[in-house]
Amino acid sequence: MTRSNELVLLRHGESTWNLENRFSGWTDVPLTVTGEDEAISAGLLMAEEGLGFDIVHTSLLRRAINTANLALDRMDLHWLPVKRSWRLNERHYGGLQGLNKKETAALHGAEQVFRWRRSYAVPPPVLERDDPRHPRFDRRYQDVAEDELPASECLADVVGRAVPYWNAGIVPDLSAGRRVLVVAHGNSIRALLKYLKRIGDEEITRLNIPTGIPLVVELDDELEYVADRYLGDPEVAAAAAAAVAAQAG
Repeated sequence: MTRSNELVLLRHGESTWNLENRFSGWTDVPLTVTGEDEAISAGLLMAEEGLGFDIVHTSLLRRAINTANLALDRMDLHWLPVKRSWRLNERHYGGLQGLNKKETAALHGAEQVFRWRRSYAVPPPVLERDDPRHPRFDRRYQDVAEDELPASECLADVVGRAVPYWNAGIVPDLSAGRRVLVVAHGNSIRALLKYLKRIGDEEITRLNIPTGIPLVVELDDELEYVADRYLGDPEVAAAAAAAVAAQAG
């Protein structure tokens, strides 16, 4: 079983737009068959490790929700209570959402696309307010103040929304001794790790999160970061992270 000062962070399995190498952001794309298999494998890895959970946190996007459901079902923990928040959503890629990453790099240059994808403080092009992709048109965000809804985000923006959820939503569960699983997205997990590990703005550009591989994060009694490790073969996790880094060419 996990100790109360450990949590597990899990990026969703491969989505259809991961497969097509498109910027997904807040677009609610489903898992591929491979992504479903990754979610099931994640559940098996956590079960084999003897991990147990009391509460789950996910984003409002189906690729994270379905990953959590498939993994928990494999662990016979499908009944666990789940908290969902837009603050754990993927980074909003603004006008890039739906575009192919390599084609965008060919059009704008690999250096510019790298800045949009991985820099800490450079956001992609902003969606116009009347763009149908704007989250203000999505009913799941109807209770979020419009001035909080992003039309584009850099990673600093994701940190700005994810850290308050960490403090107000996840820390109380950990402090109460609950064993926590967070199923989210590459950039919302990067944001949490930046905060927990105090990763520098330049260093964070090189952190890539593989799909479907559980990351166990050890915390001390003050819930400060101690260490982390991916479950399964470390070489598989490293290769999967490298593949994420190479998506834009």
